[in-house]
Amino acid sequence: MTTTLFASVITIILIVSTTTTVSLAAKNQSQFFSLIKDSLTGKYPLNWDEGKPLCHFTGVICNTKGEVISLDLSGWSSLSGKFPSETCSYLPQLRVIRLGHTRFNFPIDTILNCSHLQELNMNYMYQAGTLPDFSSLKSLRILDLSYNLFTGQFPMSVFNLTNLEVLNFNENGGFNLWQLPTDIDKLRNLKSMVLTTCMVHGQIPSSIGNITSLVDLELSGNFLTGQIPKELGQLRNLQQLELYYNYHLVGNIPEELGNLTELVDLDMSVNKFTGSIPASVCSLPKLQVLQLYNNSLTGEIPGAIENSTTLRMLSLYDNFLSGHVPPKLGQFSRMLVLDLSENKFSGPLPTEVCKGDALQYFLVLDNWFSGEIPESYANCMTLLRFRVNKNSLEGSIPKGLLGLPHVSIIDLSSNNLTGPVPEITGNSRNLSELFLQRNKISGVITPTISRAINLVKIDFSYNLLSGPIPSEIGKLRKLNLLMLQGNKLSSSIPSSLSLLKCLNLLDLSNNLLTGSIPESLSVLLPNSINFSHNLLSGPIPPKLIKGGLVESFSGNPGLCVLPVYANSSDQNFPICATSYKSKRINTIWIAGVSVVLIFVGSALFLKRRCCKDTAIVKHEDTLSSSLCYFDVKSFHKISFDQREIIESLVDKNIMGHGGSGTVYKIDLKSGDIVAVKRLWSRKSKDSAPEDPLFVDKALKAEVETLGSIRHKNIVKLYCCFSSLDCNLLVYEYMPNGTLWDSLHKGWILLDWPTRYRIALGIAQGLAYLHHDLLFPIIHRDIKSSNILLDVDYQPKVADFGIAKVLQARGGKDSTTTVIAGTYGYLAPEFAYSSRATTKCDVYSFGVILMELLTGRKPVEAEFGENRNIVFWVSNKVEGKEGARPSQVFDPRLSCSLKDDMIKVLRIAIRCTYKAPASRPTMKEVVQLLIEAKPRGSDSCNLSTKDVSNVTVLKKPYEL
Repeated sequence: MTTTLFASVITIILIVSTTTTVSLAAKNQSQFFSLIKDSLTGKYPLNWDEGKPLCHFTGVICNTKGEVISLDLSGWSSLSGKFPSETCSYLPQLRVIRLGHTRFNFPIDTILNCSHLQELNMNYMYQAGTLPDFSSLKSLRILDLSYNLFTGQFPMSVFNLTNLEVLNFNENGGFNLWQLPTDIDKLRNLKSMVLTTCMVHGQIPSSIGNITSLVDLELSGNFLTGQIPKELGQLRNLQQLELYYNYHLVGNIPEELGNLTELVDLDMSVNKFTGSIPASVCSLPKLQVLQLYNNSLTGEIPGAIENSTTLRMLSLYDNFLSGHVPPKLGQFSRMLVLDLSENKFSGPLPTEVCKGDALQYFLVLDNWFSGEIPESYANCMTLLRFRVNKNSLEGSIPKGLLGLPHVSIIDLSSNNLTGPVPEITGNSRNLSELFLQRNKISGVITPTISRAINLVKIDFSYNLLSGPIPSEIGKLRKLNLLMLQGNKLSSSIPSSLSLLKCLNLLDLSNNLLTGSIPESLSVLLPNSINFSHNLLSGPIPPKLIKGGLVESFSGNPGLCVLPVYANSSDQNFPICATSYKSKRINTIWIAGVSVVLIFVGSALFLKRRCCKDTAIVKHEDTLSSSLCYFDVKSFHKISFDQREIIESLVDKNIMGHGGSGTVYKIDLKSGDIVAVKRLWSRKSKDSAPEDPLFVDKALKAEVETLGSIRHKNIVKLYCCFSSLDCNLLVYEYMPNGTLWDSLHKGWILLDWPTRYRIALGIAQGLAYLHHDLLFPIIHRDIKSSNILLDVDYQPKVADFGIAKVLQARGGKDSTTTVIAGTYGYLAPEFAYSSRATTKCDVYSFGVILMELLTGRKPVEAEFGENRNIVFWVSNKVEGKEGARPSQVFDPRLSCSLKDDMIKVLRIAIRCTYKAPASRPTMKEVVQLLIEAKPRGSDSCNLSTKDVSNVTVLKKPYEL
């Protein structure tokens, strides 16, 4: 009886104790979630209501006892603040914490008492600071801290967590250099180890070969050295092996890697591997991706590779490979990418590579291939880029090749191709770059070229083309580059070229063109124009003389200048005869009478229409205020209204024309001056069918970008006026124009301290865009003509339209073919990929640095065919032309600052490295430039008001 009574009492006590414990746990858990809502502000799911059970909250999982075991807030990017500390004091049974893609601050050291924790995922949080010792988290199976900003020592304690299955620290470049431990094989359960761009150096330990559970091994973007241990061939479950961008891995590729029968992806690019490609690797049964580019490999491609049924991507460019390519490569597999560029391959091109109906990139440029381009390539309907330039190919261009529906770049230049330019079908709507230069192509330029409405670049130079330049080229409204020099083109220059508002480079030199230069071309004023060595006659249009382009007309004995401009030319052109003068006056009279007649006729028509519609229009109302009803969006305090702006949009106020509109200088009644960009009208009769998209996206791009940022080196957008018919952007006015004008028009001479300050200002503006915003902005069209200079020559980065236009187009079409950037400033990776990164902006900035240092344009004839200033500077610096590095500098600059300029030259060279990963970030560039400031000057306070800094050489003509 006593025993029974005692047992009952104990049972009651245990029940009460358990109930109390559960009650306290529930209370603690409730307190914790209240702390979360108090600490983190933002938008929560609707079911996160204090009146509802915690276990029903979105992202919360409980066990059968009601204890929280999983907390998943990943993707809750609206939350901000600091996450509560002592997490596991409130949630002692917590096993999973997922916080990826959030932006709040999470103190990692507060979870070190989470003894049951099995998963910690904090990827894409961009957290800063150092990491603690993880030794106490012995149950941890998944640790993913990728894409953060951690600094200090790498937490070597993670290699003691023997239960780990996933160890990911991808893209954490702030750690101190560290090495993989030799006893890394303690992690016997590891399936994924991703330590990309994580500051790992030293050799790869051979003991990794003992972790046979590994499925994914990624050590790219580090500083690993030595040879690849053959023991990696023991990883029988490995599917992905990535060692690219280590630069210093050497030796042969181990034959033992052919034992990795589960391998799908092998990338060992951008290292110093030598020897041949192992045949065993090319025989792997599941291999889909083989990338070995930018090494020093020799020998031939093993023939076994043409029997692969899985291969999708083969990228071997920039090696010393030779011999014939297996002729039936791709016969059994659906290949997406074939890149064999910059090797020594010879013989015919492979004929079966398109057989899988999936090929998107065919890149074999800069080899010794011979024979004809296979006709089968004209059936590669999925192609995006086709580059076979710099080979020894013969025969004609296959019919249909230029009409492929998705192709964006076709480069057949520098071969021995003959025959005519094929007809272009209406399918070529995605074609943006067409290069046929340096061949033996003959016949006429087909007028059907206008069907490729998205063409941005055309280069047909140095062929045997004859006949007229087709006027239909004027329909290619996005054309940025037109190179037709070195042919036998005849007839006159078509005036329709004046419709090419985006044109940046125009070269018609060394042809047989006759007649006069159309004055309508004056509206273009591209950065580079060349009509030299033709049979042109008549007066040079005055605006082209004012634009500083007079040197582009030499070798045309029939050209002359009107008397009023005789002194503005350094070329000693003859003064036009009186007949030209009279003809010009007659032309002006005829034009004037025509304008009056058109005006009177239009007035009568409008009056009749207005009467018919019983519309009452007051006499004092302007045309603009009658027709345009604007939505006004202001970003700064303004002292003007839309009427004052619209009434000033007249020809005499035009400053120039850009890729997306006309720019006006407007003097306000208040005494202030503003610049107004009027985007090309969507209802203009010259508009292409897709122009409305371009206008809308360009407007949205600049408004959304410039309206939301504030920086002294970013041009200030005051407001935007938008309506159905008009889109106007009102900016602060920059009285000293563009950096291009200051460097290349010959009006003024900037000394080195001023150029240095301009460089530093541009760098600070770009660093702000790349690093100081929540979401980085990639400009994508950094060039000297997009850098504006204020009254003190402080630089302002301008023209943000292209980036967002491409982003908008790319959102709908992953195969978008619109090319961002400008010829001469484009990073070399655009030859292989259309994906833009911040490193593309860094490259373009490096080109601007070289402009500032040399005084030269990005592209000049002296640099050679298809060469830009980067190539020219590199040759000089490396002494390939018997020159010293200092000989690249602008001879007009003082020699006393040569040492300071050499420091900046080193920065420019780093910015223009071929490999994007080798280029510094813009934040690093700013620091490097600060360290390179001119001696004896304060780089932050250089004043260009001092006349010694800016020398006026020749005043530009007032238009």
